[in-house]
Amino acid sequence: MSPRLRAAAAGAVAATVWGVQEPLDRRVFRSDYSDVRLVGGLAVHALNGALFGLAFDVVRRRTHIEQRRLALGLAVAEHTALWPLLAFVDREVVRSPRAFAQGVYRHALFGFVLGRLA
Repeated sequence: MSPRLRAAAAGAVAATVWGVQEPLDRRVFRSDYSDVRLVGGLAVHALNGALFGLAFDVVRRRTHIEQRRLALGLAVAEHTALWPLLAFVDREVVRSPRAFAQGVYRHALFGFVLGRLA
C-alpha cells in the first residue's frame, strides 16, 4: 500500500474510532455535542478523516517531526483553529468549556490513532 493511501485509510479509521466512541465521551464530558452528527453521519466523518490523513501525509513528507507527534499536534491544532467557526452553527456549544475539552480529547484520540496507523 502506498504511503498516501495508507495515510488516507488511517485517517478514515481514526475518524471511525472517534465516531464509535462518541456516545461514551458525551457521557464523560456531560456534553451532547456530536461532531459526527454535525457533519452528517459517520460515513462523511470517515471521509473527512481520510482527507485529513492525506493532508497529514503532505506535511509529514516536508518535515522531520516524528509522525505520531505530528499527527497529534496537527489534529489538536485543527480543533483549536476551527473551534470559533462553530459559532456559525451553534453559539451555545462554542461557549461551552466542556464541549471544547471534549473536542480536544476527540482530536487527540484521532491524532493518536492516525499517527499509529499511518
